[in-house]
Amino acid sequence: MNNVTKQKLICIMGPTAVGKTRLSIDLAKAFSGEIISGDSMQVYKGMDIGTAKITAAEMEGIPHHMIDIKNPDEPFNVAQFQELVSSAIKEISGRGKLPIIVGGTGLYIEAVLQQYTFSESVSDPLYRERLEALAETEGVEKVHSMLREVDPASAESIHPNNVRRVIRALEIFHCTGRTMTEQLKKQKKEYVYDAALIGLNIARDTLYKRIDERVDQMVDQGLVDEVRALYDQGLRECQSIQAIGYKELYAYFDGFVSFEDAIEQLKQNSRRYAKRQLTWFRNKMDLEWFMMDEEDYSKKVQEILAYIEGKLSLEANNKQ
Repeated sequence: MNNVTKQKLICIMGPTAVGKTRLSIDLAKAFSGEIISGDSMQVYKGMDIGTAKITAAEMEGIPHHMIDIKNPDEPFNVAQFQELVSSAIKEISGRGKLPIIVGGTGLYIEAVLQQYTFSESVSDPLYRERLEALAETEGVEKVHSMLREVDPASAESIHPNNVRRVIRALEIFHCTGRTMTEQLKKQKKEYVYDAALIGLNIARDTLYKRIDERVDQMVDQGLVDEVRALYDQGLRECQSIQAIGYKELYAYFDGFVSFEDAIEQLKQNSRRYAKRQLTWFRNKMDLEWFMMDEEDYSKKVQEILAYIEGKLSLEANNKQ
């Protein structure tokens, strides 16, 4: 398949707090685009502040997809994301608009770009239950160390607190004798879209300062009340609550840490996550990187617009 017949697509990726949302709106205006969230946690309703979900005012009338489509107690995985986003891309393109994926969940976005195949039928419920019980009694680090022994690459890319994905990777190995890493390596390394892949970054010190300021802003905006509402609903053993910004405050509500320590842990976890995001994007994907703190913002946008125009043979709307 050549680029003439592939659907055009823009992807904006990078660590948390780097400025993806602002750029996405400018690009959507310039190219008559619609935005698809590439964040695995923004799918959940009622989890707005902690996931830095774009507000209605910030959207400026640009249609957004893959936001608020799941209840917090519902599971959500990369295979579902791939299916829903692939459908959204087709629908958006069919209306003559340009789809723009924006987010920081690298594996999810890569699964869409390369159309990974997932063997959802491979499962062993009893084995899964044993691992879930083990995680409950001996801690998440125990099952994560089991994964590290058989599939170090997956263990590196999956955080110990993402228990569902850790257990799923172990279940795949248990059922097939092949690791998730081996299975992903056998996937076709070819993008099914004519895609311009934009990577955003800023100086590390600046990024960490932005992350700390964002957390303080989230608290001011009502993060504690947002998480408390989920806590009071009894939501606990579900994937959504493992998200950064939620698990730390749960520990505070449970009386394990002080409020100050919970917020400091939230900042630290966010900084570590940003570092892992950058490592993923650099090692796994071929992005065109733009340092967003080298020049003033408007000049950088023009540079990015010129890159996309050349890459996708498009012409930006000069009225923007």
